Amino acid sequence: MSSDRTTIAATTTIAATTTTAASAASAATAAPRHRLLPGLLAALLLACAALLGTGAPARADATPATTATGESIAAALKTSPVYVDPAFAAAVTPAQQQQIAEQIAATGLPIKVVLVPLQQGDAFGGRAKGLSAVVQERLGQSPLIMITSDDYGSWLNGYEWPSDTHQVRDSANAVSLLKELKDAGLAAKVGRAIELISTGKGTEVYKAEAARVDREYSARPHTDDTAGAPGSSSSSTGLFALAAVLVLALVIGAALVARSRRPRHTAFTFPDAVFAADRAADEAGLRRQAADEVLALGTLLDGADGSTTPGLGRALDAYDAAGRVLDAADGLPDLAGVLALAAEGRAALATEPRLPLCFFDPRHGTAARRTTWRPLGRRERVDVAVCEDCAQALKARRSPQVLAVRDQGRTVPYFEVPADRSLWAATGYGSLLSGPDDTLAARVTTGAFTRTTNRRRPTDPED
Repeated sequence: MSSDRTTIAATTTIAATTTTAASAASAATAAPRHRLLPGLLAALLLACAALLGTGAPARADATPATTATGESIAAALKTSPVYVDPAFAAAVTPAQQQQIAEQIAATGLPIKVVLVPLQQGDAFGGRAKGLSAVVQERLGQSPLIMITSDDYGSWLNGYEWPSDTHQVRDSANAVSLLKELKDAGLAAKVGRAIELISTGKGTEVYKAEAARVDREYSARPHTDDTAGAPGSSSSSTGLFALAAVLVLALVIGAALVARSRRPRHTAFTFPDAVFAADRAADEAGLRRQAADEVLALGTLLDGADGSTTPGLGRALDAYDAAGRVLDAADGLPDLAGVLALAAEGRAALATEPRLPLCFFDPRHGTAARRTTWRPLGRRERVDVAVCEDCAQALKARRSPQVLAVRDQGRTVPYFEVPADRSLWAATGYGSLLSGPDDTLAARVTTGAFTRTTNRRRPTDPED
């Protein structure tokens, strides 16, 4: 029984280490491809060293789930640039929050700090990216720089709208590699990230620290004289974890090397890991988020004046359509459609034109730009609206995170479902509409959603 517990604990720690390494790898994608592999391996090995030393950071799901919503966080950020969930109150005290707020004011940059414990099933789907997207949408602010806690609560993520001009992503990731911050508290890490953002040295420091980690690991001996005696619990657990993480590093490294050898003209593909992440997404959490979006749109409509709001009629249509789809929603794709309809309603009320939600996955939030894209296996290109992360992925010929669905026993990107069986594939959640008079709401009103839903359910129930 003791051995089983040790194995389970080691496996759980490895899973957390993998997620941390993946976050570091995401930040390194701005570097040339031939430099990506060493950085990723260095991040994995750094996490392995921490695992065998002081231990991996505590996961966010060890703390109580937050009850905060995008609306409540955005409201709080209007009075202070720092929001700290009560679960993190001991890690970032009121005095430290004030110091961070003063540091932000001194930079003159539109920086917001949001520290919230994330779990599957919360209002943000348990993802830092979902948290940032929802809060940014609620704030309605651009330009905007946001520093958040990551999915595990012990590191930081950085986001910037409309583009990452201040090296925000690299600044946040550099903090996790800095040796002097290894045992520092969350407040100190946030302060250092703000400093890197304000000085514009995030990428420089990140690359330097990744190189240092690589050098230090390379110089380490292959044996550890300080390890526990052979057969002891601490020794066996450490060796098991080390072996597992090293194998993981080699597997990922081999995959990246193979990928770098692909012809440059090959269209991107969709790894199984992307689909697995979507299948693991919490539908209940997205349903709550969709319901919140519909309620928020209703609140906006209550305060709208028809004489001064030309788009009020369209917004009302979108609100009605979003309610219909929410009532009949059959899985993640339909719930994402509710988000797209709510966004369409908000856009109708806005004084300036707005892009729809991200074509590849509406959960990414409002698109930052439009770009031409060639679907896999096709010659023609289409014009789609994409978030900044997806735009950068396309530029680097990487696979964007896509919304995946089950169709006739296969897991595929939602847009590969035939248009006659999916309103969302036909419209790209707003990206593929034919003109200003062609709206998602209009298609729902004329029965397009009902027809595709009825066609799908007998043979293709959502998993």
